[in-house]
Amino acid sequence: MFTLGSTTTANASHGTECRTPSIDRLQQWIASGEGATEPATGSILVPRNRHDYTAKIKFLADDWAVMVVWLGNKFEAQADLTKSHGFWMTYSATNDLYVQLRPASHWSGGDKWVTRIPSTRGRLVTKFFSFNPDKWTSLPELGKPSYPLSDALDDARGLVFVGKTKNDLEFRGLKIDGYRPPCVY
Repeated sequence: MFTLGSTTTANASHGTECRTPSIDRLQQWIASGEGATEPATGSILVPRNRHDYTAKIKFLADDWAVMVVWLGNKFEAQADLTKSHGFWMTYSATNDLYVQLRPASHWSGGDKWVTRIPSTRGRLVTKFFSFNPDKWTSLPELGKPSYPLSDALDDARGLVFVGKTKNDLEFRGLKIDGYRPPCVY
């Protein structure tokens, strides 16, 4: 189930990928403009071959950088992930980083629940990341969330990838257990 705002509900349409660029039906892979990244802002989706896309971004400095994936393909959208076990991600990373689960109710700020995304030394891997609370923590440097992880799962707006080291990142897959993003563009 997918919620737009607080009252409108929409189900994901049938089919495989969206008509516009997407990875596993996620259309909004965004360089946020926070931190030194390449590209600095905008979509990071690039063609991989005739029919597929990949998301590529570089964190250019040893300072915090941010990349965002909107789960409902619109900022105003949110997803209920309370019944999800986690997500499968196909990615490569030259250094460790973190992903924050950002709820609509507490979108701004760094004080979010995070799980570590380990370096792959630039190799492409597929790994499962659990939503089990014992797999999530906070980063003292960014602050402790004032809400439980279950609240973040209830009104999830996005996955926000953050890192404080130089990093070459590529994402080829992101499938969330029990959730199918709607194509909105």
